[in-house]
Amino acid sequence: QMSNSSSLKEFLLLAFADTRELQLLHFSLSLGIYLAALLGNGLIITAVTCDHRLHTPMYFFLLNLSILDLGSISTTVPKSMANSLWDTRAISYLGCAAQVFLLLFLLSAECSLLTVMAYDRFIAICKPLHYGALTGGKACVKMAAAAWGSGFLYAVLHTANTFSIPLCQGNVVEQFFCELPQILKLFCSDAYLREVGVIVVSACLGFGCFIFIVLSYMQIFTVVLRIPSEQGRHKAFSMCLPHLSVVSLFVSTGIFAYLKPPSISSPVLDPVVAVLYVVVPPTLNPLIYSLRNKELKEAL
Repeated sequence: QMSNSSSLKEFLLLAFADTRELQLLHFSLSLGIYLAALLGNGLIITAVTCDHRLHTPMYFFLLNLSILDLGSISTTVPKSMANSLWDTRAISYLGCAAQVFLLLFLLSAECSLLTVMAYDRFIAICKPLHYGALTGGKACVKMAAAAWGSGFLYAVLHTANTFSIPLCQGNVVEQFFCELPQILKLFCSDAYLREVGVIVVSACLGFGCFIFIVLSYMQIFTVVLRIPSEQGRHKAFSMCLPHLSVVSLFVSTGIFAYLKPPSISSPVLDPVVAVLYVVVPPTLNPLIYSLRNKELKEAL
């Protein structure tokens, strides 16, 4: 038991398996998933960068999404794989703080970016004549920069807040990476209010983004359903469907991870839920975007 954070040198993460065979199986599965995420997102980044036909606001935002996805899966999975391979559970104090910071940064930036992407679809479908003026070159870059910047500020605030509190409950993190709610459980009793604060702020930000996206799509669908030709309706829907799928995946896994009642929290369930929101979206997003997208397929 460590009484304060200044003397704490490392945290112990949750091990996925205790026998060598299972550790190696976990390593192999994680490696497969990680390589799939690297390949999928890497291909999208390359295609959008190299093909001038894809130099449009929609693909610019998709490029940003792929970079965020690559970042978020690289923050958690490689460390977990290394721990399985070397049969250890340790992560340094600074390494843990870095994981908390990067995950908060990348996930909150992704939330903001998905909101910006909804706005982009809204302009494209509801105000097509103004599309060039409202989302042209600089406006695009500004919106993406705002998403990244807001994520950065949010992460700095929470990480500084979290790691300034003394720890009383040891150094064992019940998760395969340094997840904020799990770290907060190790703090002294008065940290409970901070935990509530963190969750309230996160929920408000997430809820704000979600409401904006829902309102955008309500207007989009109102306009789409008025399109007389079936082909036009189909084209408009296929423009929105990938983004809507990605948002649903991101929101549903995030809500379940952070707002599930403590009564169903368990050492078995928590890592599974974490995999859902940290590993699944970055791996599936490239697939979701490229399956129905002719331009992207041609570029690839």
